[in-house]
Amino acid sequence: MALTSDDVSRIAQLARLELSGTEQAEMLTQLNDFFAIVEKMRAVDTSGVEPLYTPLSAIEDVTLRLREDTVTETNHREANMANAPAQDGGLFLVPKVIE
Repeated sequence: MALTSDDVSRIAQLARLELSGTEQAEMLTQLNDFFAIVEKMRAVDTSGVEPLYTPLSAIEDVTLRLREDTVTETNHREANMANAPAQDGGLFLVPKVIE
């Protein structure tokens, strides 16, 4: 997938970037190089390859250190709501900002 200078201009406009002609040319080269790498990666057959949850698991057996899923903090709702200027049913009430 090769981008054109028009594509880079459109991307820059969407990102609200002002690129000079030189910067636009450099960006075009960098983006096309990136997409060339992506195309090479897509060409590799990865069927049957297990996904890695860490790169280390490719070279050694890694066991995950999981903790118990237990509640460690107590309920502080009353203390947290004490300074709220407006609340309803334990929820903060805020003024409407979007019409």
